[in-house]
Parts: sequence; structure tokens; C-alpha cells
Amino acid sequence: MTGYCSGVRSSAYRGGFSYGGQGMNALERASAHALRRDKPAATFFEGALLGNGGMGAVVTTRPDAVVIHFGHNNVWDIRIAENNRERIGTFEDLFARLKEIPSHYESLSDEPWYKEYVAMAGENYDFPYPRPMPCGSLLLGFDRRTTEVLGHTLRLENGRCEIRFLIGGREATLDVFADQRADRLWIALRDTESGEPDISPFNRIRLLPDPHTPKELPACERLVDEAAGQISFRQQLPSDIEGRGGSIKDKAFRLSVRLPSGANFRASGSELEAALGRESGFVACVQLDEGADSAVAGTAETIAAPSPDAFEAAFEAAREDWASFWSRSGVALEDEFLERVWYRNLYFFHCSVKPEAACPGLFANWSYGRIGSEWHGDYHMNYNTQQPFWVAFSSNHVDKHLAYVSMVDHVLPVSRRWAREYYGLRGAYFPHSAYPVEMTMMPYPVPHWGWEICETPWTVQSLWWHYLYTMDKDFLAARAFGPIKDAVLFMVDYMKRPDARGPEWGDDNYHIYPTVVPELYELTPGFRRNRDCIVDLTLTKFLFRAFEGACEALGLEKEEAELLGEVREIAGRYPEYPTAESERGTVFVSVPGEDPEVVYNVPNGIATVFPGEDHGLHSPPEQYRIAVNSYLNHRNEGGNELVFLNLAGARLGRLDLERFKRQIEYCMLPNGTCTDMLLEAGGRYSDTTPFDYMAPMGVWFENFALPAVVNECLMQSYNGIVRLFPNWPVDKRAEFRTLRAVGGFLVSSVWEGGQVREMEIVSEAGSKLEVYNPWNGAAALCMRDGCAPFELEGDVLRTETKAGEKLRLVPAANAEPGEERTGT
Repeated sequence: MTGYCSGVRSSAYRGGFSYGGQGMNALERASAHALRRDKPAATFFEGALLGNGGMGAVVTTRPDAVVIHFGHNNVWDIRIAENNRERIGTFEDLFARLKEIPSHYESLSDEPWYKEYVAMAGENYDFPYPRPMPCGSLLLGFDRRTTEVLGHTLRLENGRCEIRFLIGGREATLDVFADQRADRLWIALRDTESGEPDISPFNRIRLLPDPHTPKELPACERLVDEAAGQISFRQQLPSDIEGRGGSIKDKAFRLSVRLPSGANFRASGSELEAALGRESGFVACVQLDEGADSAVAGTAETIAAPSPDAFEAAFEAAREDWASFWSRSGVALEDEFLERVWYRNLYFFHCSVKPEAACPGLFANWSYGRIGSEWHGDYHMNYNTQQPFWVAFSSNHVDKHLAYVSMVDHVLPVSRRWAREYYGLRGAYFPHSAYPVEMTMMPYPVPHWGWEICETPWTVQSLWWHYLYTMDKDFLAARAFGPIKDAVLFMVDYMKRPDARGPEWGDDNYHIYPTVVPELYELTPGFRRNRDCIVDLTLTKFLFRAFEGACEALGLEKEEAELLGEVREIAGRYPEYPTAESERGTVFVSVPGEDPEVVYNVPNGIATVFPGEDHGLHSPPEQYRIAVNSYLNHRNEGGNELVFLNLAGARLGRLDLERFKRQIEYCMLPNGTCTDMLLEAGGRYSDTTPFDYMAPMGVWFENFALPAVVNECLMQSYNGIVRLFPNWPVDKRAEFRTLRAVGGFLVSSVWEGGQVREMEIVSEAGSKLEVYNPWNGAAALCMRDGCAPFELEGDVLRTETKAGEKLRLVPAANAEPGEERTGT
């Protein structure tokens, strides 16, 4: 049926959202969730995390010193081993030999030649490089007899860490923050009560090169400039394996700290240490320079002298940038714990990634010693690298995703080469592991993980999401279409190989074979667990749909007619998702013939819900039932599921929020981040495996996507139709502002008293708007500029929109006299 909006005019959208005159201010909400510690934070994982998306800093407080550890997304030990290039061979040659291994073997490694091949193929990955390179530490020492550290508070609203001291019986505060517009850290001391500069307790200042700097690297250059009040060291990062410099590819970084001109600063016996005198108005600036070896200045070059005015100017700029960040979206939840998780993890996300810097690896821009170097701190493309960016779309921070897009651009040449030379196929085969350094071959060509076919469609999935959530055709054409097409070319050719189709399959389908289930089975004798993996199937289906949609959006149907024909041919002969019968009924499993009681690592059995987006609350009853059974039956050993599995539960409307909160608590470290904790033995882990073995590895970048789970409880739009509060308790109030939805919509709404009070939608792109009627068939009223038609079909409200238009939907029962209604 068709109705018309009331004709009530709305003012142009200005980013605000208010009901009953009470606006929700995300900046104020963020300020309520400061991280506070009331004792020294002496270790890396107790320290406060600061950052600007490139540079990262961990502020620790020993009982005798403040120690700040520095890192940067751009700073890596760039050496890379690329041995055995000719011995790797080709896919077809290796596959032919593997097919000859008897299927009754327990493992392919029982075959001596294959065991040797795996060792050879994995040799390059066994070197400790490449890896994130810690950038050194700053130490400010004091006399414990007169000075005591009381604790620190990290302010989310402006990124300032306030370290509380007791100095001679008086309280003082050391303010520390990361400059948001340059790779600098600012430090200043003030009297806590008056806010005025205080007498400094610091008696020494020191820079510490990282204690685990590889010994084969050139020794760092060191300088203490007593006249300028500056200490610096410069570390060259050669590309040569032996650490010899001289190549135009070499990189370098320099860490410098400077005090104000005229400060009481005396070089001491240590090369990078100076004694400090007691004086009022302590202020310091730390600067991290990085880049090409030829571009990073030597230690003799001084940085700008800090001053109280410079400190205040830099902080005001940082405050403005943080205010802009928090203006993008916000939540106000009666569930204080989930609100706290939402704001804190978005704070960490902002600190750790920005488009202008390299895409973060596993542990982002915080490192020290060997912390942050496990698995090279690299890009793992079977969920780890993708997961943090899931939060960028619905939280309305799409610009952050551009760092990921640049990473795809970076790995594209080696991926195309691997498809052509190793597989003999068109397009690009994206890697299992990769680095932000120059690569000319696959870093990890070991078949038992390197043959995870899902990683190719998975790598490019978010490029299509970027378009769907913004409707930015320029982005689609310039940044997304090429990699998506390359992935499609590879998958089409791979599925049309003779081995993947024919009479021996007993059907007329195109299969994905061979493949490897993420984190499970490896390659198996007879390939009994290496065909039609559900993650491959659902992500390839997503990829094919994305390619069709991209061709339509860009008007390329005629130009891409041949490839579109191949895609549609395969889609018409596509394998069914594998299932098994469990105690709960039919469930999806990762591969045909799998036991439904298997203990997973990556939650493969729910992949059709997420990331595949093939099943969810929109599904027909039978498919929805199987998806829910799969979610409830799922067994997971932990480590890779905190965001992934719970997001799928929210998509189904079945996430137990209280249990989710307890799991977050279980994984939480003293610094407020969540690590990867184990949950269950019986899979790859035994009863003697330490369940926290991944906690000391680093700050897990992937878990900053936790707000995405909360967002999916408040609003979903993955199928192009906005659904409000699909997984939120009836008795708890919730409000959100400008979460981003598919179609380029910014959505705001309030849930109170068990119902949606109203919703506001801003159309950025002028797309067609579809909304599940939040009032369950009751009449709805739409107020907007103009009187365009508004249709209700079943339980879905539909209307065309104009770019920049703002619409407001309320239950008709709340309508003012004379306002028109649409609905039933």
C-alpha cells in the first residue's frame, strides 16, 4: 500500500539527534568511561595506551620512574627471506604428487618427501623478520623518598593520560598525550589542585633503544645535546638480510626528546641519559621520525623546543581531533558495561589506525622487546586482518578502512604473480600471511595453510562493503573493482579446473577443490577434508554477488559480459552448504562428512551467517532454524571467536548479552583491551595448554571490533533493509546516534519501554530506503522535506530519498493532530 508523509518540514541535518529536548552527546558519554588505575602500572600490559593511528605509546609507571614505550605502524625490521623460489614448484605439479599419497595415511607428513617439502616451504617464515620494530623508550626517573606514583587516569574524550603523584605531601599531575597531527608525545607537570606548573620531581631523563634490537643491525647513532636539552638516537633498518646498509630501500627511525631552552639539563655517564635539576614548569616533547633512510634526519638535528604554550596548542588541536572523532557516532546504553566496551574499544581503534599510515598487523602500533612479534605481527588473511575493520562501517568511521584498502593494493602485485606463476590461472590469489614490506613471492607457501582458498574472496569482501555503506562510486571504480575482479577471475578459473568438476563428483556442480578449512585439518590424505569448505562457499558466493553488483553500479555489464556469464554459470551449478545431524537437529559444518561435535578454532560452522551474510533474521524459517542450530551447537576452543562468533549470534538475534559480557571480562587485560583467551580443550589444545598463552604476545588489534557486536544488537542493515534493536533486552533503554547502514544512511534511534520511540535517518547518497517497520505492523508516520511516496509492503517500509535528506519515523500513535499516517 502507498501512503504519503505528513509534510512536516525538517531542518537540514547537522549531526545532532535529540528526543524530548535531551540530546545524546557522544563526547560526554566517552568521558564517563576513563580507564583509572590506583597504583603503579609497571608492566607493558598495565600501561595506558596512546596513539595517533601511526605512532603508538605505552605509558607505564614504575615506583621509581615513568617509562613510555614507542612503536609505529610504519616502522618494521624490513628484512625478508625469499629463499627456495625455484624449489616451491607449481600447484599442479604438487597436487599431482599429493594425490599419489595413500589415503589411509593418518597425515600427509607420514610421507617423507612431503614432510621435507613443508620444512623447505616454511623456511622463510621461520626467520624472525620481518616484524614490527619497537622504537625505544623514554624514562623519567625520580627519588622515591620524596615522590610516589599514586596511579593514572586515561581520558577517552581527549586521549590524555594523567599520572597522579604525591610529591612532598602535595598532589601533582603529569599530563601525557599523543599529538594527533604529528608523531609527537607531549608531557607537562601541573599542580593537581591549581592546575599551575609544579616543581619537577624528575632527576634524570633517558632514552632506551629497544633491548631486543637484532644484533646484526647497525648500531644506533646516539647524541646528548646538553646545550639544546635534547637526547636522540637513530636506528637504521637495512633491507639486507645481514644488516648491511647502503641500499636505497633501507629505512630508519629517530627518537628524540627535548626539554625547554634553558632547562637544567646535564649529560651524565650514559650516552643517552641526562641529569635534571628541580625547576618549575616541567614540559617535554618526544618526536618520532621515520621513513626512508635518506629522509630521516641525523641525531644532530634538533627538534622544536617545547614550551607551556606549545603544549597547550598541541593539546587543543588534539582535543579538537578527538571531538571530531566522537562526533561521528555514539551510544547511550542502560547497560553500562556494554557502553563502556563500546567507547573504550573505539578509543583504541582510533589510536591504532589511520589511512595515512601502514595498515596495522596483529598487534598494531604498540610493541616492546619481543612483545608484538609473534607470527611476525603480520597480516593473517583468514580473519585476523579483516576483523578490526568490521567496526569501521556501522560505527561510521569508514575512513579508517582506507588503511586496509591500501594494504590490499600493497599485496595485489604478489597475489597476481602467484595466481599466474604458481596456479597458472587468471586474477589474483591473495596470501595467507603478508607483511607491509616489499615482497616478490608468497611469504608462506606451505600448502597445509597456504591453500586456504577462502582468503582470496575474504581479502576483498570489505571493499564491497565500503561501497555498500557509502555508495561511493568513485571509490568503487578506483579502489575496489580491480581487486574484486581479480579475485573473481581466480575463483572462476579455480572452480572450472577439470579436477573440480566431472563424473567422479556424482553431480554437475563446480566445486572448490582442493582447499583447507581455516585453522583445522590442514591437508588430509585423500583430501577427505579438503573440498567445498563452507567458508569458501559462502564467501565466494558473496564475491560473485558483489561482482555482479559492482558491474551494475558502474555500468560495466556489457564490458564484463563474458566474465559475468562464467560467474552465473557457476552460480547455477553451485554446491550446497555441508550439513550434519546433531542433537539439536541439522547444522552447518565446515566440510562434508564432518562430525557436528568437532571443536573449532575459527567459527567455521556459522560462516554463512557471518561473514557470508547469506543467513540471518531475514532468512526463510528452515534456513534460519539450521543457522540457529549451528550457532547453538557450535564448540569453540577460543582465541579467535570473541568478536566473530558473538557477532554471528547478534545477526541471528540469539546473542546472550550477559554471557557475552562475562566472556569480555574473562579476556580483559589491565589496560582495558581484550586478549585472545582459550575456552575449551579437545580441539588443538590439551588440558595442559595455558589458557592465557596468547595474552603476553601483544595488544590484539582484532578485538577492537567489539563495538561492532554491540552495533549489530542495536541496528542491522546487511541485507539492505534497516532493522532496529534486533538483539536488545526489552527492559533496558538504549539510544544510538548516526550508526551507518547499507545504502549510505546514517541512522539514529531510541529504544525505551520495550519499543522504538522514533528513528531519524539521513540519506547521504539518495538511495532507496527500506526499513523493517519497528512497530510490528502498527501505523507509522514519516516526516520529511517534501511529500514523496512512502510504501508499506508486508513489514517493510520503502521510499525513495534525496541525497542530504533527513527523515524521521515515529509511531502514528505519537502523531500530532492533522499529521498523515502510513501503515496499517
